[in-house]
Formats: sequence, structure tokens, C-alpha cells
Amino acid sequence: MESITPDPRILIDIVNTRMPFGKYKNTLLCDLPVYYLEWMHSRGGFQPGKLGMMLSTVFEIKTNGVDKLLVEIKTKYGRNTPRL
Repeated sequence: MESITPDPRILIDIVNTRMPFGKYKNTLLCDLPVYYLEWMHSRGGFQPGKLGMMLSTVFEIKTNGVDKLLVEIKTKYGRNTPRL
């Protein structure tokens, strides 16, 4: 069986990528509200590809209560202005 190694750079991408569509267009993925992620998840899950994987990752982080991780990564590696 092949070993899969997670790529920690994906978390940096999450704090620097903006939502490309929908109600929260142009919002950083890390700043999406959990209820919106829950809604997307309940509508059949996240789309395939990198964006879907990043949204799924944010969903897991936020629903498991470890979103402080995203705040720390955004502070250290974010290149966008923090959302207030």
C-alpha cells in the first residue's frame, strides 16, 4: 500500500485563497463561516479538485474546533489584509 504524505502548504493556500463564487465570493477560505461550509457539505459535499479539498479541510478544521490553527497560519503566512 502506498503511503500518503499530507502537504502542509495546503494550509498556507487556505489562508491566501479567496472563494471564487457564491454568496461569499472574494472571502478568504479561512474566513468562511462554518454554517456556510455546513450548508455546502449538506448539499452533496464539496466539488472535486483542489478547491473542494481546501473547502473540505476548512470544514473539518472549523467543525472540530481547531480553527485557532488557521488564525496562527494566517498571521504568519497570510499575504492578504486580515478581515475584521
